[in-house]
Amino acid sequence: MTTTTQSLTRTAILNLTILTIACLIPAASHLLAMPLYVLNPMLALLMASILIVRDGRNALLMAVLLPSVSFIFTGMPSALKMICMITELATVATLFDWLKRRWAVLPAMLISVIAAKVVYYALKALIIAPAVLVSTQWTIQLLTILLWTGIFSILYKKA
Repeated sequence: MTTTTQSLTRTAILNLTILTIACLIPAASHLLAMPLYVLNPMLALLMASILIVRDGRNALLMAVLLPSVSFIFTGMPSALKMICMITELATVATLFDWLKRRWAVLPAMLISVIAAKVVYYALKALIIAPAVLVSTQWTIQLLTILLWTGIFSILYKKA
């Protein structure tokens, strides 16, 4: 097996594993009677993909696939929210890939995630409804953003 084939096989296995985890999140949420979505698991899975594969194209692919595959297999998120999530995750993937070449990892990811949240809520306000704009408290969102970006930046430097 050539190095390229091994790399593609490794990436495909990783992607399938991450997509499987994404599909299990709604079931785990129901099983635990806990709204796991407040922890922003799709963002964490995208960051895991970026961390392990280190390929901007794969990150963008995963940004599209994570909400799409979860929607297809579990019905979660709803179709309109899926569009918002794809846009959010694609913004993270694209912006981080660009910023990491110019800045340190932590500010690059932090700014990418914050910018993506702005895009997400703007799009959500346009296509869903302002009345249901924020379903997770801002403090929880801020804490999860800081948690995931902090963990990501520590692990990114070590890998």
